[in-house]
Amino acid sequence: MTSTLGPRVQVNPDLAREREKATFNGEKLAQLLRGGADNLRRKRYVESLAQNDPLLKRLPNTVHLSREQQYELSMWRNIHIKQRIEELNLTDPLEIHYYRTTANPNDNSPISLNEGMFIPTIQKQGTEEQLEKWLPLAKSYKIIGTYGQTELGHGTFIRGIETTATYDPKTREFIMNSPTLSSIKYWPGNLGKSVTHSLVLAQLYTKNKCHGIHMFLVPLRSLDNHMPFPGIEVGDIGPKFGFNCNDNGYLRMTNYRIPRENMLMRYSKVFEDGTFVKPENTKLLYGSMVFIRALIVSDSATNLGKACTIAIRYSAVRRQTEVRPGGEELQILDYQTQQSRLLPLLASAYAFHLTTLAMIKTYLRVDSDIEEGKLGEMNQLHALASGLKGFTSWVAASGIEQCRLCCGGHGYSMASGLPKIYTNFVPSCTYEGENMILMLQTARYLLKCYAKIRQGEELPSVVSYLGQNLTIKSSITEQFDLASILMAYQHRAARLLKVAGDKISRLVRSGCAQEDAWNKTSVQSAEAAMAYCHAYTVEIFVEWTQDHVTDPAIQKVISSLCRLYGVYGICQNLGDFMQDGYLSSHQADLLKAKYLDLLAEIRTNAVALVDSLDFSDTVLESALGRFDGNVYEALYEYAKNSPLNKTEVHETYHKYLKPFMRAVALVVAMMYDVTVPSAPPFSREQSAHIQNSVPEYSEAVLSFQNEDTPKMSHP
Repeated sequence: MTSTLGPRVQVNPDLAREREKATFNGEKLAQLLRGGADNLRRKRYVESLAQNDPLLKRLPNTVHLSREQQYELSMWRNIHIKQRIEELNLTDPLEIHYYRTTANPNDNSPISLNEGMFIPTIQKQGTEEQLEKWLPLAKSYKIIGTYGQTELGHGTFIRGIETTATYDPKTREFIMNSPTLSSIKYWPGNLGKSVTHSLVLAQLYTKNKCHGIHMFLVPLRSLDNHMPFPGIEVGDIGPKFGFNCNDNGYLRMTNYRIPRENMLMRYSKVFEDGTFVKPENTKLLYGSMVFIRALIVSDSATNLGKACTIAIRYSAVRRQTEVRPGGEELQILDYQTQQSRLLPLLASAYAFHLTTLAMIKTYLRVDSDIEEGKLGEMNQLHALASGLKGFTSWVAASGIEQCRLCCGGHGYSMASGLPKIYTNFVPSCTYEGENMILMLQTARYLLKCYAKIRQGEELPSVVSYLGQNLTIKSSITEQFDLASILMAYQHRAARLLKVAGDKISRLVRSGCAQEDAWNKTSVQSAEAAMAYCHAYTVEIFVEWTQDHVTDPAIQKVISSLCRLYGVYGICQNLGDFMQDGYLSSHQADLLKAKYLDLLAEIRTNAVALVDSLDFSDTVLESALGRFDGNVYEALYEYAKNSPLNKTEVHETYHKYLKPFMRAVALVVAMMYDVTVPSAPPFSREQSAHIQNSVPEYSEAVLSFQNEDTPKMSHP
């Protein structure tokens, strides 16, 4: 691996030694992860175009800006990025992704939903006529759209959405309404101030009958002056935990009319007289959501990988506490406790990257089948995407925070890059489906599979192991072959599914309603879904390690990393594997010992492994995770550049602190009958108040401001 900072930059000696002692060629692994040398070369070339953009280089760090300034700067930046992509003639989606994530690495965009969800949803659900009308406008940004699903009162439970679209056959229009306070659309990205249109999920009413949720394209603002149309109330929802470059918004509609043609009608249709034709499968309406959930798996891999890169590089540079009195302070990466916190997360980042590749490949294949009318695998894809979105984002969110904690006090600084990574990523545990709800959606699919098992029916190959013989015990030995580790995860998933399925059956047989039985078994069902997703990621990691890695040195280190991922997960969930006697106590002891051995094995290559993830310094935006390891120089420069340091004495000293200090001094002087030089210019009333309040120290201090001192106000 080579530094992105140029050959003349002096690399920290500790970090240089870490790279020298690596047992494999990191550049070859980076190529393998990106699908070949040409793909990696092209990735770096596209990233360099963004890194060397002179206008982007001059932009300020958003951390010191107000929210309004962040929004304005982000709007300019992302319009510039859009224009540059067109000028550079970048058309490949992956190359566009590389350019954007380098040009705008850890912030969000107030126009991203136009291409992120607006256009893809129209493509999936629009008729040929609608595609011909709307896509050219959206792709050219003559209109800018977003995706309006979440309401004040409903989010993941789509069937509960309250927004209504009532068809009027006399005018051939839909009347859009937000009939209750809780029906106000709330949270859609870019909705607040940026977009002109929104796709809106609403309950369809025709001929006095509700036909469930459907998608409508709703114009919100005039294309002449951007003013909202009559019947539309729209605005920004205010500051959030993160995403403050993004104007998440609210939308309230009152008897707002749109043409009949603005309902997306590829699958469902409403004819001019109000006749409704339902789709063959209602899940066809959620195709774009499945794709976004697949992309969140990718985001989990990327953001956890970035956090691991920062924390592991810093842990190699940071030295703390001598082991023996008078000895050299150790690199904190040498401490086993630090390894135990970081290296399993590194293994997870690799597992999620490979899972992303498999997930997107599956999506494209099944989506192609759906286009041809083959719907056989759609439910399976929906369950997989839902579960993996929840599973990976939960692990990544907690892992990013663990990486921050592993960086000590410096991890708390925005200079580390970790707070921004965390606050921008953690919402993914909620948007596009709250994770627990998604786990239960996956569980419903798995329980249907279990019902087929009990009836002796054949399952799809990807879940066929769920019908395995659960009396067979683990074959794990001291060799820890990958096949035996995978079998353990599949056994666990099958057993937990049986536990949930059998409990529901018992409750129903005892007279419990099916819905109540489901609720009383939801914890076990979610656990089964989590186990299924965990088994899937292990399976993908094992298959990739065995089938795609041919270089012996890389094979050895990746096999160790794969084993760490598998062994660590078992050790963290030992009860699940031992409860039915599948694992013996002796095997559990072997696994715990192997886990510690694997930490030591991977410690040697930890820095090289994060280098192979190939995150540039521009993308990391971190003083702690720099490729050159010059951490303290970067932190010092970051501190000096704080806007508070523009002057040696800040104006608040003269406005507030100096009068306060003098007031305190006067009180003390009165208490001890001493003279105070340069007495503050208090009014008679204030002086009298102070003299009368000498015993009440706190009250005297509170009166430090005189008539000439500005009153406290927010900047």
